[in-house]
Amino acid sequence: MEAVAELFARLSRHPDFDAPELQAYDAADELILDTAAAELREAGDGDVVVIGDRHGALTLGAAVLGARAIRVHQDPLLGELALQANAERLGFAGLHASHPLDESLLRGARLVLLQLPRGLDALDEIAWSIARWAHPGVRVYAGGRVKHMTVAQNGVLGRYFGEVSAGLGRRKARVLTASGPRDAGPAPFPRWGSDPALAFRVAAFGTTFGGATLDHGSRLLLEGLGDAQAGGGSPDGGAGPARVVDLGCGNGVLAVSAALRWSAARVAATDQSTAAVAATRLTAMEAGVADRVAIHRADALDAVPDGWAELILLNPPFHTGSTVHAGVAHRLIRACRRALAPGGELRLVFNSHLRYRSLVEREVGPVREVARDRTFTVLSATLR
Repeated sequence: MEAVAELFARLSRHPDFDAPELQAYDAADELILDTAAAELREAGDGDVVVIGDRHGALTLGAAVLGARAIRVHQDPLLGELALQANAERLGFAGLHASHPLDESLLRGARLVLLQLPRGLDALDEIAWSIARWAHPGVRVYAGGRVKHMTVAQNGVLGRYFGEVSAGLGRRKARVLTASGPRDAGPAPFPRWGSDPALAFRVAAFGTTFGGATLDHGSRLLLEGLGDAQAGGGSPDGGAGPARVVDLGCGNGVLAVSAALRWSAARVAATDQSTAAVAATRLTAMEAGVADRVAIHRADALDAVPDGWAELILLNPPFHTGSTVHAGVAHRLIRACRRALAPGGELRLVFNSHLRYRSLVEREVGPVREVARDRTFTVLSATLR
């Protein structure tokens, strides 16, 4: 494993959000590879699948140990781009290929390396997919940091595999091993939900932020959205915005609500998550506005032209992977200035204790508080 340790020391998070306290691998990556090392050395081309790799540690570590033609699924675009950049920089180009979470990823797979996701719904979809399409003799090594692991994860794996066991912990990480896939049954996703505040149903996949629900922050933002004006004008009259962006669209609630509220508006929904893009597309189709909601899998506002948006709606994440870090939201807020039209408005909801107001005022322009409750604050900022 010395070669793997040397690889880890050279990995970069670029172009993902970075900070001195963050790194491109963790102890779970190392333990997964150590646990699977013998099988990786014996694996044939195309036998190995990696799911949930953050920046390339699992995929390139598997390549160091001998795996070739590795199939990879990463829900976040930035993780996918970081893996590609690391592979090219470190001499592993061409040894992996990215896939959606479907048959093309898992058909005939004999060994799956998995960074355990944050949510049980995400694990449910992944486990179902492996049991549905992988080789009957597949072995799954699913690792995570002990502080993020629960007995419920064993239960989810147990629904789809006849044998599930937990290995010994090391450096605050642990690996669950699953084998003997069961009959997967009907696909558990997409799931659909409804809410009295919405005139449409909401779709979600396993890793879609918020699931098939209207989350509390988005609910508060929508309650005060009626005063948004063309060009970020005052709340005392005038037409609604003609060009709206839902930044970090999740399940599509904000994008679809905007399209229904302003029938003449063009709406762009953007998210780096594959699951979010798929869910938003289904939600927009269900609501009958798919022709007016352009959906992009993209980093921040990369898919939006300079000065295009009269209104940007943002309910930002506050974590990167399993690490809570306000810098993720800071990065999205800073991106808004370029995409806003003159006089355009950023409408932002966030956990009140995060105190984003000074950043928003500095990066965008004058700020007013639209709404506040015990947990969340909604701000409106007009591009100066």
